[in-house]
Amino acid sequence: MSVNVNRSVSDQFYRYKMPRLIAKVEGKGNGIKTVIVNMVDVAKALNRPPTYPTKFFGCELGAQTQFDSKNDRYIVNGSHEANKLQDMLDGFIRKFVLCPECDNPETDLHINPKKQTIGNSCKACGYRGMLDTRHKLCTFILKNPPENDSGSVKKEKEKKNRKKDKENGSNGSDAGSHGEIDAPVAVDRDDEDEDWAEETTEEAQRRRMEEISEHAKNLTLSEDLEKTLEERVNLFYNFVKEKKEEGAIDTADKEILSEAERLDVKAMGPLILSELLFDENIRDQIKKYKRHFLRFCHNNKKAQKYLLGGFECLVKLHQAQLLPRVPIVLKALYDADLLEEDVILAWAEKVSKKYVSKELAKEIHAKAAPFVKWLKEAEEESEGSEEEGDEDENVEVVYSSSARELTVETVKPEKSDNKDEDDIDIDAI
Repeated sequence: MSVNVNRSVSDQFYRYKMPRLIAKVEGKGNGIKTVIVNMVDVAKALNRPPTYPTKFFGCELGAQTQFDSKNDRYIVNGSHEANKLQDMLDGFIRKFVLCPECDNPETDLHINPKKQTIGNSCKACGYRGMLDTRHKLCTFILKNPPENDSGSVKKEKEKKNRKKDKENGSNGSDAGSHGEIDAPVAVDRDDEDEDWAEETTEEAQRRRMEEISEHAKNLTLSEDLEKTLEERVNLFYNFVKEKKEEGAIDTADKEILSEAERLDVKAMGPLILSELLFDENIRDQIKKYKRHFLRFCHNNKKAQKYLLGGFECLVKLHQAQLLPRVPIVLKALYDADLLEEDVILAWAEKVSKKYVSKELAKEIHAKAAPFVKWLKEAEEESEGSEEEGDEDENVEVVYSSSARELTVETVKPEKSDNKDEDDIDIDAI
């Protein structure tokens, strides 16, 4: 049974049709997988390689995919219903098949590996534009360009080779002739010499080497996303470490964020940064690298939790210097907007042994108790300020940068006689 390629069009006489997806679940337990039986026919109707929609399913479902082109088997790990995959295919068609201008599926993709861009051209309306490459599938497309695009490159090379063969053949056949034919032979020979000189110049060689290295680099970048989380975290760690060793860390905050986003480890960024950028002088370093951490922690509670984990690891490394200063450091992180109030309060409720031993974690939480108490009381005061009115004036939060702990003091208003107010002691002033 066929369906409209653009299923938002309900016209039964719509000319662009495709077969309905047929999915077959195989295996049991951890080895269960879904084979898309007619993926080749569906892809042919969409004018796309069958690997593209299969990989799209994997990206959307967070599942591994397998391709066996010889046997026409395209597999998505896990058990998935055909209707669910059909709805997901609509998303692929909308993003990578339909023309943005006329909504017709008569488009071709054009890959520029040097600029890492994917062009889109429509044969129906003449539209030419660029695809949004933020989707994970774009990395796969750049690495595996469609056959029509690579085919055009091959045709162009074959055309050039035929031209050269023709020129070489004409030179050989006419080598023994004289008179009128000598002049064109000389011209052809000059043209050959010029073409040969252009291809062997240092500039041409350098340009070709740059293209090769750039292409190899892009292949490496796209392959990084296929690696495990641990491997990607290690890649990010080495990237930041290299920037620090080069002395370029102070101005590399944007590059560091881009690398974390490319490797899909943005939330874990503060954990790595705290290990490489913080030591026992963390209070000064918070001010120095505030911009770096804000790029990860701003409105990102998961990243803030990893920052707290990184702080616990740091206390473990510099226990003698940092354990007594836990509340002061937490206050500095809070003042720098790197940690939000509710994240700190949630962290304080539960002692975790994820980053350090349970005994050390208990000590850290015990040292942080005055700051947490201050946060809670400040929150209660702000909530009840409208109802209590002037009662808040009797509570004063005392904080000193040189102090070891935060204290909350209640200040009682002093009673004074009118006589004392009238009589001013000059010596006391």
